[in-house]
Amino acid sequence: MTTTETTGTGTAGAETTTSSPVGLGTSLRTFWSVLWRDVVVTGRELLPFLAQVVVQPFFTLFIFGKVLTSLGYVGGDYAAILLPGIVALNGFLGALQNTTMPLIMDFSWTREIEDRLLAPIPISWVAVEKILFGALRGIIAAAVMVPIGFLILDDVSWPAGSYLPVFLIVVLGSLAGGAIGMVIGTSVPPRRINIMFAVILMPLMFTGSTQFPWMGLEQLRWFQVVCALNPLTYVSEAMRAELVPQVPHIPMWINLLVMVGSCVLFGAIGIKGFLKRALD
Repeated sequence: MTTTETTGTGTAGAETTTSSPVGLGTSLRTFWSVLWRDVVVTGRELLPFLAQVVVQPFFTLFIFGKVLTSLGYVGGDYAAILLPGIVALNGFLGALQNTTMPLIMDFSWTREIEDRLLAPIPISWVAVEKILFGALRGIIAAAVMVPIGFLILDDVSWPAGSYLPVFLIVVLGSLAGGAIGMVIGTSVPPRRINIMFAVILMPLMFTGSTQFPWMGLEQLRWFQVVCALNPLTYVSEAMRAELVPQVPHIPMWINLLVMVGSCVLFGAIGIKGFLKRALD
């Protein structure tokens, strides 16, 4: 196994590429050391991170699940449908944003990515570490919303036997979000970051079937088709299939297939884009 190191030289900007043999054990230890460093940094910035991932879903749960239910504008069972979707949303978008934003900053302003590329691991492993770290943050973001949802919403609870399947769904959804974040982070120019939120993130949020069951859109067939193109839809539907199975939902095997396929497809595209940006 080899690693590739790229360094700039002088004002001419020429690049020199060298390859040196690195054992698998050394690469694995380095990989986990880099990942653990990012985890430690998250621990030091825990309160700002929690504020970032809690505020928006908190108010969504409060307004849609508490206020509108109390006013009678939505049914009393709507809260049980809403909470799984919000947890899915927080995991997916939390992973996406925490993969995309550090990449954009590393490749443009901080240039921290240059230090990562000098580590004795293959460059593609650096991209994988970024995806895993973003997914880890997404899992934490999703987990935080579960007790908050139970506190805000009336008469909502999950059976103890559902926690392991739900955790696995959140892990898959977060990995898919991290993979998509890698694609966005390596393809969106830094100067377009504000447009990204309006053009990419907002449609992802509202077409991911987080506030409504996908099967209930039969009267809005065109919108149902649009939602079917969003990987987040299958994370939300998988959560509901496990937690509120009485509500019509997409079959679980389809949800799992799409989530795994999204991880593989977008992961491959994102890693290819990362290699291109890293070697430029």
